[in-house]
Amino acid sequence: MALGSPQHEHPFGHLIDTLRSEQYEERRYFNPQKLSDVRYENLPFCMRVLLESAIRKCDGFYIKTDDVSSILDWQMQQNQAEVAFSPARVLLQDFTGIPAMVDLAAMRDALAKQGVDPNLVNPRCHTDLIVDHSLQIDYSKCAIQSPPTPTDESHGAAVRSPAGRPSPRGSSSGGHCAGQRPGHRGGCSKASCSDAPSGRSAAVQIENTPLLCPFHLQPVSEPETMIRNQEMELIRNKERLQFFKWCSKAFKNINVVPPDINTVHQVNLEYLCQVVQEGEGFIYPDSVVGTDSHTTMINGLGILGWGVGGIESEAVMLGQPVSLTLPQVIGCKLVGTINPLATSIDIVLGITKHLRQAGIGGKFVEFFGPGVQQLSAPDRTTIANMCPEYNATVSFFPVDDITLQHFKHTICSEEKLVVLEDYLKAIKLFKSYGDQSEDPQYSEVIEMNLSSIVPHVSGPKRPQDRVAVTCMKEDFINCLNEKVGFKGFHVSKEKQATQVPFLHEGAEYNLAHGSVVIAAVISCTNNCNPSVMLAAGLLAKKAVEAGLTVKPYIRTSLVPGSGTVTHYLNTTGVLPYLRKLGFEVVGYGCATCVGNTAPLPESVVDAIKQGDLVACGVLSGNRHLEGRLCDCVRANYLASPPLVVAYAIAGTVSINLETEPLGVNSEGKDVYLRDIWPSKEEVNHTEENIVIASMFKELRSRMEKGSTFWNRIESAESALFPWDPKSTYIRCPAFFSKLSKEVCAPQSIEGAYPLLFLGDKVTTDHISPAGSIARVSAAARYLQSKRLTPREFNSYGARRGNDAVMTRGTFASIKLQNRLIGKTGPKTLHIPSGQTLDVFEAAERYQRDGVPLIILAGKEYGSGSSRDWAAKGPYLMTSTGKSFSVTALFENDMDVAFFRHGGILKYVARSLLL
Repeated sequence: MALGSPQHEHPFGHLIDTLRSEQYEERRYFNPQKLSDVRYENLPFCMRVLLESAIRKCDGFYIKTDDVSSILDWQMQQNQAEVAFSPARVLLQDFTGIPAMVDLAAMRDALAKQGVDPNLVNPRCHTDLIVDHSLQIDYSKCAIQSPPTPTDESHGAAVRSPAGRPSPRGSSSGGHCAGQRPGHRGGCSKASCSDAPSGRSAAVQIENTPLLCPFHLQPVSEPETMIRNQEMELIRNKERLQFFKWCSKAFKNINVVPPDINTVHQVNLEYLCQVVQEGEGFIYPDSVVGTDSHTTMINGLGILGWGVGGIESEAVMLGQPVSLTLPQVIGCKLVGTINPLATSIDIVLGITKHLRQAGIGGKFVEFFGPGVQQLSAPDRTTIANMCPEYNATVSFFPVDDITLQHFKHTICSEEKLVVLEDYLKAIKLFKSYGDQSEDPQYSEVIEMNLSSIVPHVSGPKRPQDRVAVTCMKEDFINCLNEKVGFKGFHVSKEKQATQVPFLHEGAEYNLAHGSVVIAAVISCTNNCNPSVMLAAGLLAKKAVEAGLTVKPYIRTSLVPGSGTVTHYLNTTGVLPYLRKLGFEVVGYGCATCVGNTAPLPESVVDAIKQGDLVACGVLSGNRHLEGRLCDCVRANYLASPPLVVAYAIAGTVSINLETEPLGVNSEGKDVYLRDIWPSKEEVNHTEENIVIASMFKELRSRMEKGSTFWNRIESAESALFPWDPKSTYIRCPAFFSKLSKEVCAPQSIEGAYPLLFLGDKVTTDHISPAGSIARVSAAARYLQSKRLTPREFNSYGARRGNDAVMTRGTFASIKLQNRLIGKTGPKTLHIPSGQTLDVFEAAERYQRDGVPLIILAGKEYGSGSSRDWAAKGPYLMTSTGKSFSVTALFENDMDVAFFRHGGILKYVARSLLL
């Protein structure tokens, strides 16, 4: 039933309302408040989204009025009633999206053979497919000097860089950047300037503007590393990208985001999310199901969404709703005030630990309480992204004033913002924290006091040994006293006060136990949330303005995880202050945390050895085992980026940062950490108004301008995809080889042999591996028969559009435990002959002999993600003959998934035939 039908034709047509204002054209919407049911305002906000969808999509077939009644009666029906949910859109990444698109293309072929217009086959639900899993690192600092010549597997021709590419403005003809950092001799060569882990992290670049050297932020010549990696991506995945290009033209309701734009979760957060959707004459809440593990991030912005398997996502694309049992919704009430020294990382990890201990597996979590207002939008999305860590399905933050402020940078139209706010308030989906009586009723309430989250450091030898910053001095003294072990150094009492004078660059200094000699700010573990790096920069700014310095003998360094970090540190104006304290960008890659620290000054090393001192290193990475940073530095601590800067200024870890000054300024005045620590409000303001605004603007520009890399790909202009029989990436599957209007009755399984005898907990990775293709495997032999070399195999993930590869890759895991052979590996016993064969070869032989097969499996068979080929692989492996069947004996629903996939597609195809 169409949404635009007359009101009397829709079961809930009487709930249609109109949103009116002088600022925008009127909009129609379904207003659940017109039910005049007191239970609605008691529903958690995430349940209100489910209810609105059920009301709007109620057609009496997929979604019934009973579904609406069950959701409205959620308090009594949770964990009992099963309801249907139709999300507003589907999110696919390319590895999981390509099998779905191949299926739809195959369906078009099947219908065309039956004389039906193939253009009738389109996704009914809007689908976004983001190509972000194709890029591999073929060229880097080491390889760029003498890189292998990339070849096209189809033609074997070497690929050259595009000719005539102009040099960026400001770059010299010799390939050096125009700028030099202070104290650095010479320019920056092309190889070193473009020398990031991948082209995306080399710098922030908008097409047709010069690429910046990440070391000096000056224009550089052609970025060879990035270009060559992109060329290899294009060559290696040419067939896949051509197919995606065809999909973007041939199918309606499909939006393909090309490669080299951004990762799927960032595009979802920064570009695709609409909060309020408009379609078929109505406005309604945005919602999404996705095949990417980061889909849950979107809940931090008040958009309901979670991850599903490939088969489930394909069903939604074809118009079938997601079926779910009404979940329990745990209310997480945040109270108290965040410790001024606590960073976003402290908060996220603290909340994650609290929820993990609460035992909320498989439930929805919704945050409320006055403490929520202290969390920025990036904080919320990061917490929502941690769902797998505490085993929740969804962590939902209703839209509030903080979210609206965030949307000002992401939603261009002022009118859209006004509509959004008016609509959410009209249907009670906007959260106000002023009146606690408006709080929903939850299955259970977990209260967390944010004041309990205190900043920690980890060390001095192991990352699991956490120490509260307020207890740092006391804990370090205890470490000196303890026997040598995981924490102890066993320094006698009389030697704990030892101080050793030494000269460095003509000045005299003293070293003692706890003196900091290495301080490294590393953002590789903090890229998703820029607030901690900003906090470090703002603290450095305040420290310099207060007259504080870092002692010159301390090895300081700043190693951003990507050029984006350098970009926003420079944009916010804090990079020069970090440089003044010695924290200068030294490059991109693993450095201090893997022991790649420049040697300490000899005078420092001599002083440490002379006094047998426990010198310290402080870094914001994730590795700091004893002796790893430097063999003479025995105590190493992991800390947040701003605390690294703070301890570098203090020059010691043996300090109480609450009561003791960091240093003395030029006027002889004590300066405490509290005097220079940036407030959370200041960090959030800078993050939202400068960093996020800049990042969103750049992404939107890239999306609108498109990519030359993508635009130069050629694709067919046709309703049917021109399958290439020589292709090793895209192939028409056999699901529709026997398509008919009549449904065939299930056949009995008689005289079957077991193909495999498996135990418990066989995951989808065991059934359908997604990694590299082993050189000694059925899939490898197939690819070699197509004249491909092992370096051209790519991965199972990249070849998910070829059923011949994926079927041969089924049960190809080297960790498969098959009791028929009694050892680990992708082998099985061909029972009639007694031979041990590859699983595919055994299945193929059974097929030739006309023998049906079964799979014996235990509990939790098929648990895990990417379940599409874990279901389709065994189905195709054992049912391509005349009367072969497959079943499994286990305690979950993978047996349903085996047949659900074919059932969904054939149901839609038969509907179009009829």
